[in-house]
Amino acid sequence: MSTGPETIRRFLAGQTEAATRFLAELVKVPSDNPPGDCQAHAEAAAGLLEGLGLAVERHPVPEDRVRAHGMRSATNLVVRRRFGEGPVVALNAHGDVVPPGEGWTKDPYGAEIEDGWMYGRGVAVSKSDFATYAFALLALEAAVAEGAALAGTVELHLTYDEEAGGEIGPRWLIEEGISKPDLAIGAGFSYAVVTAHNGCLHLEVEVRGRSAHAAMPATGVDALEAANGILSAIYAWRRGLGAQVSELPGIGSPQVTVGLIEGGINTNVVPDRVAFRLDRRMIPEERPEAVEAELRGLIDEAAGAFPGITVTQRRILLAEPLVPSEGGARLTELLCRRAGEVLGEEVVSKGVPLYTDARHYAAAGIPSVLYGAGPRSIEEANAHRADERLPLAALQQATEVVALALFDLLEG
Repeated sequence: MSTGPETIRRFLAGQTEAATRFLAELVKVPSDNPPGDCQAHAEAAAGLLEGLGLAVERHPVPEDRVRAHGMRSATNLVVRRRFGEGPVVALNAHGDVVPPGEGWTKDPYGAEIEDGWMYGRGVAVSKSDFATYAFALLALEAAVAEGAALAGTVELHLTYDEEAGGEIGPRWLIEEGISKPDLAIGAGFSYAVVTAHNGCLHLEVEVRGRSAHAAMPATGVDALEAANGILSAIYAWRRGLGAQVSELPGIGSPQVTVGLIEGGINTNVVPDRVAFRLDRRMIPEERPEAVEAELRGLIDEAAGAFPGITVTQRRILLAEPLVPSEGGARLTELLCRRAGEVLGEEVVSKGVPLYTDARHYAAAGIPSVLYGAGPRSIEEANAHRADERLPLAALQQATEVVALALFDLLEG
């Protein structure tokens, strides 16, 4: 009788084409967020999973909750496989993706393969890990079918609002009592096990003045002039953020970016309203409430230099940083060891300057790490950029790593 790891390797070696087809079908179904109309993708994914012989639970999020988070539809998918008494391990990947944007040389929904890379929006972040986790679970089932004894449960949590904050994805599954995992693995890349990441604050700032004819601008209150002053203060303040560096490898310094701006009425009218949204990345050493208070104070102070201007600030998102957890140390060690074996080089744990849905598991007291299919960096994957891509070898390798690490963790 072959050993469990031998069975896993043999099984996955025979599933390479199936996993590639599975991923391609996911990429071909748009799930851009915004607008966040992800029902069709959830149904397609559920059908593909059922085609693999997996039982799929569909958990539609109530429409009012969906709308409150700026989306149109969201159904979370859960697959459970109980092998015996033991820990429950959740594997979470998200199917919603940022819109393609411009600059593509491939069809964003074409799943084209060139030189061993598959191209398409979401192929790396993180539709690939729908495939990673599903086929890792199938590999465990193959090992059990050949006599391996496992103690525990593996769940797939396939959710659809990571790009909008994860509030109606993983957080909703946990708060509703749909799942109560003991450990969680979230979507990631193959050459590092991520145990920490940044937090994030999104603020919307609305600057209001009073419109006037452009021939007599002094009769109005120029909202754009005031917004320019506020933005100049933010950018001047941003230059000092690099002095603070996280002690956790891979995290770096805090950041702030103004990503959206709108306003004005017409070319010949003094603008009465300008609104912008900013993104403030927080390193794990920072306190989110202190960061928000400092930024709000900076904006109010800058606005005070412009008589007649009113400013409203609205929090859009506050994502807590992820920090390493003692409860996740064993899982981290197993993933690093198996990844080193499969990839043929040392794989270590580190932080990343992103924020992810892993924080929702961590906030519920569930130790969480990130690991999945991808190249060495988000830049190499073109994540959130044109021509997003995934090396298909990484899909096969990451699936083997996850399956072997779960086998080690659950082996009875």
